[in-house]
Amino acid sequence: MAVTKIVLAVDTSTPIVVAGVAAVADGRVRELALHRAENARGHAEVLTSLILAALSDAGVDRDDLDAVVVGCGPGPFTGLRVGIATGAGFGDALGLPVYGVCSLDAIAARAVSAVPGVRGLLVVTDARRREVYYARYSGGNRVDGPGVAAPAGLKDAVADIEIDRVAGSPTYAEPFGEVIAGTEAPDVVGLVTVALPDIVAGALPGPLEPLYLRRPDAVERVPGRRS
Repeated sequence: MAVTKIVLAVDTSTPIVVAGVAAVADGRVRELALHRAENARGHAEVLTSLILAALSDAGVDRDDLDAVVVGCGPGPFTGLRVGIATGAGFGDALGLPVYGVCSLDAIAARAVSAVPGVRGLLVVTDARRREVYYARYSGGNRVDGPGVAAPAGLKDAVADIEIDRVAGSPTYAEPFGEVIAGTEAPDVVGLVTVALPDIVAGALPGPLEPLYLRRPDAVERVPGRRS
C-alpha cells in the first residue's frame, strides 16, 4: 500500500496570500484544502488564520503533517519574510522538513496542468516600481529567470521567442499574450508539485533562500542624513 504524506503549503510572494494542504501518494498531488486572501500589505495578519482554516477543512491536525512547502518568491521583501518565517516556524515546532520552491515555478506547474501540452510559457507577476517578475518555460522546464524587468524591456527581450501562453497577474501578463485563467498566484498543488521529487525521496531540504532580486522597498535611514 502506498504511503500518503500530508503537506502544508504556503506562499506570500504576491498580493494573494495562500495556504493549503495536499496529500501526496503514488507520485501524485491531491488538494485537500486551499484558502486564499488578497491582502497586499497584511500578510502577517492573515497567514496563520488561513493555515488553521486549511488544516480544519482538510480534516487534519498539525501532528498529521509530514512536510511543509514554502514559496520563496520572487516577491516583495516584507511579504516573503512573513511566509518563509511562518513556514520555517511550523517546521521547527513540529520537526518537519521545510522545502523552499520558486513561486513562479509553482504558477507554471498550475498553468501546465490547466493547459496540457503548452510548451512556450511566460510567467509574469507584479514586482511594483513599474516592474515585473518573470520566468520563461519550455516543455514545463524553466529556461530563463527568475528575473525582474520593466515590462517594455521584457517585451523586447521575448519578441522573437515563441510563447504559447502567459500565466500570472492578469494586469501585467495580458500585454504578453493569452493569459491562462486562475494563475495569478501559486496554489497548493503547484507548490507541492515543484517540491514533489524531494518530498517523495525524503530528501534533506536546503536552506530557505528568499528570491528578493533587488533591495527592499524600505531601507534603514542613515543617521544624520535628511530625508
